[in-house]
Amino acid sequence: MRVPAFAPLVASVAALALTAVCSTSALAEDAPPRLIVAVSVDQLSADLFAQYRSRFTGGLARLQQGAVFPSAYQGHAATETCPGHSTLLTGVRPARSGIIANNWFDPGLTRADKRVYCSEDINDPASTSGNPVVSAQFLKVPTLGEFMKGQWPQSRNVAVSAKDRAVVMMGGHRIDEGYWIKSGAFATFKGGTLSPAALAENAAMAKVIAKGAKPYAAPAWCGPRNRAVSAGKAGALGTGRFALTPKDGDGFRASPRMDGATLDLASRLVKDLQLGKGQAPDLLSVSLSATDYIGHGTGHEGLEMCIQMTELDRSLGAFFTQLDKAGIDYAVMLSADHGGLDMPERLDEQALPRAVRVDPALSLAALAKDIGTVLGISIEGPLLYGDGAGGDVYLSRKLTPAQRGLVLDALVAKLRSHPQVAAAYAAGELAATPTPSGSPQDWTLRDRARASFDPARSGDVVVLLDRAVVPIPAAGKGYVATHGSPWDYDRRVPLLFWRKGMNGFEQPAPVETVDIAPTLAALLKLKVPEGSFDGRCLDLDGGAANTCGG
Repeated sequence: MRVPAFAPLVASVAALALTAVCSTSALAEDAPPRLIVAVSVDQLSADLFAQYRSRFTGGLARLQQGAVFPSAYQGHAATETCPGHSTLLTGVRPARSGIIANNWFDPGLTRADKRVYCSEDINDPASTSGNPVVSAQFLKVPTLGEFMKGQWPQSRNVAVSAKDRAVVMMGGHRIDEGYWIKSGAFATFKGGTLSPAALAENAAMAKVIAKGAKPYAAPAWCGPRNRAVSAGKAGALGTGRFALTPKDGDGFRASPRMDGATLDLASRLVKDLQLGKGQAPDLLSVSLSATDYIGHGTGHEGLEMCIQMTELDRSLGAFFTQLDKAGIDYAVMLSADHGGLDMPERLDEQALPRAVRVDPALSLAALAKDIGTVLGISIEGPLLYGDGAGGDVYLSRKLTPAQRGLVLDALVAKLRSHPQVAAAYAAGELAATPTPSGSPQDWTLRDRARASFDPARSGDVVVLLDRAVVPIPAAGKGYVATHGSPWDYDRRVPLLFWRKGMNGFEQPAPVETVDIAPTLAALLKLKVPEGSFDGRCLDLDGGAANTCGG
């Protein structure tokens, strides 16, 4: 084991009183799969999947032969990378996992940096939110891989991604091998060493980056999307084909090549570690980040995304073919951490004129200035903390209790009066709101906000921007579109399960990403403590039998 095993949240899962998740049924009559491959495609919305699914001929076409849930929900309002990934293999929502956002703020921190990164070791003096010492410290619950290691100590829990937070949130506290991109190469946990597989992949990436690469060829059917749209300082977008100039590491990262490298490292690890061929089932988590980088940098409806969807499908197909050749009995789950919205400049041309960039008056600096002036309050340092318009807003700890009440009331009132704000909730309102239940498609905005509310970490006020309001005041290079809203274009993602020989079916009824962990636990015949999951087991049999028992 080349990476230090982080102390699990529970001292020993095996020592707990265990309850069987599921009994045998048609799909489970054979032995459980020897390898679970859990794939997250960052920013793959259900809408994007629906738009391209008829064009897939590779890995995504294969997965559509299994169990397809085209309308799964990341039910919470904080539709960001860290919260979304945290739901996939824990089976719990952010309100329970504690992963409420990519970043939150603690105005009481003694360090100058009051921002807290979701997967940093805040106790390490070398860690900052911008340059974190990576850790699962803030994840309050175990992951599927941890439960597997509790039942089968020989089980390997391996995770790879371009993003450290994806590795941590899918792998959890006990990761045998974990790799992400830092400074243009795959890195690992502090105190760990890079495996031969990671070193080999870094060498392969470095060679491509040093030399550069030709642009991708675009399928003919991408033609209608090959049209330039001006996006402010970002320039004209919509016709790019990812030509890579020599020594352009950022260009490599924000292209289909990043997904290819991530899957190539995953393949190397499968071979080197002999995943799926050990004494117990193994888990390989793979988070593919290029769709997210490209979505942020160019939006969803240009030639760039069309090429990305084509290459994603191809790369996944090649990866699955390698697993087939290795003779591994594996099962695949594929979903996403969140969806996304196209850039408003293009949406305005495509029948959504209400799509706009956020009013600069909703910036925290502008709000703090207005409220401070009206109330006559002046303090040292920021009055309000947060990551911009929308999301969690924190009040300064330097306010007196009386001042705090005045600022809170004034802030909520000002936000609720703004036409671009759909809702603003004080922390006390959300704390008093029951945990939502039932179908997430029917949840109110308050329910959605409550699903990602943690009283110890969430803001003093949670702000939800109106539909199609993009929380980027001005487009810039690499950042023209985003996600993070409570609306379905960000909440709805595809969910697919596949195993060789299974009966395929499609179920359009809404499910949740928190259903993934109990479903995979059932497939593995894994036992977990009662009440471990917020989600439910999904029956993958496709016939009269029930993989969830009963």
